[in-house]
Amino acid sequence: MRVTHKRLCSLLLCVYTLFSLYAAYSVFFKSRTGSRVYRPASKKVTGAKEPPSLGKEDWNPWEEDERQEQGAAEQSHAFSPHAPVRLRVQIWGKAAIGLYLWQHILEGLLQPADTTAQWREGHLRAGKILFNFVTGPAVVPGYLTAETENVVLVLNGREAAKITSATQWLHYAQTLVQTHKLQFVAVVLLGSEQCNNEWIQPYLQNHGGFVKLLFLVYDSPWINERDIFQWPLGVATYRNFPVVNPDRSMLYASRPYLCNFLGTIYKNSSREALLGVLKQEGLDRLCWIASREQWQPQETNESLRSYQDALLQSDLTLSPVGVNVECYRIYEACSYGSVPVVEDLMTPGNCGNSSMHHKAPLQLLKAMGAPFVFIKNWEELPAVLEKEKTMSLQDKIQRRKKLIEWYQHFKAKMKLKFINALENSLLQHHVVG
Repeated sequence: MRVTHKRLCSLLLCVYTLFSLYAAYSVFFKSRTGSRVYRPASKKVTGAKEPPSLGKEDWNPWEEDERQEQGAAEQSHAFSPHAPVRLRVQIWGKAAIGLYLWQHILEGLLQPADTTAQWREGHLRAGKILFNFVTGPAVVPGYLTAETENVVLVLNGREAAKITSATQWLHYAQTLVQTHKLQFVAVVLLGSEQCNNEWIQPYLQNHGGFVKLLFLVYDSPWINERDIFQWPLGVATYRNFPVVNPDRSMLYASRPYLCNFLGTIYKNSSREALLGVLKQEGLDRLCWIASREQWQPQETNESLRSYQDALLQSDLTLSPVGVNVECYRIYEACSYGSVPVVEDLMTPGNCGNSSMHHKAPLQLLKAMGAPFVFIKNWEELPAVLEKEKTMSLQDKIQRRKKLIEWYQHFKAKMKLKFINALENSLLQHHVVG
């Protein structure tokens, strides 16, 4: 029994000695040579990104950015007083021009991609602003909760029925302002084609209202570029006109048609005069002409594809005046490098009819140096097309490149204009999300 006890004590002494030696090794040697765990800094996302799901109640559109910023702060272990201010702005897209703003100007994405979805959403960072965009039939007053105190409303005020809907949205936003759930409201408005937009004046800040900024489509004499900015009509997103990415074929291929015109022909209209000139001179055979007598609000897949083909295969796109000179066709032609031939006439109404707006119509495009062909009468068209016949393919390629580059630059300038106006106004009113 004694022997067993003595052996047990010896064994315990050996175990204790070995453990002590291992502990000393861990402290003095392993900490210097062992592996370390690194926590990589979160990658800053500068472009558009998609939310993980469509669950409106579960998903916080700012949550991921907050985690990223927190991770970056942990890496630096210090707060920099020079760090950029982050402003949060939610855009409620209740007019089709909202898709032009989001997808074409801000270059954001939407989830889901299905254009018939009841709720679509996107999220991106531009400048100092974190943008969240929501659109779709499910976005209705009273059922939409603002994710931030700063909102941009995209509205349609072109006709009476649309104005009624737009007014409901403004009343909803006004209620949120009065209950201190919103601090800042701006509006992007598809205005009247005759520039009769008096209905919105009571809501504007310069008339005692709560709307601090207005981005307004068409050549309104209200434009002052301080709190009321001119905004482009853009492409017909309501007819699913896509974001076009120029490729080599678009730039360099020979196009079989001198010009194109696809549209509705109204009696005693400029469009009727245009077709008359083309047929009289026998030039209609050189152009892609497809006319109809009745306007159709919706495109079929076939008609949209035919229209895109006409733009892609024509060197010029003829753009006669309608109710207003500015039309979707102008921007759509630019997307495909087909030079717009624009009938440069003032239309009836209150758009730019003053000495202060001598560049009207299309003063926004003209101020940006749009490389279009401007004519005052379609009788000038035969001379334009005769000149077109003599141009070499190389000259047309250079002109095509210039047009596409100009349009890309134009959209970039509009993006900067929109962001700067929001940033300046938000910081001026000390509204930081």
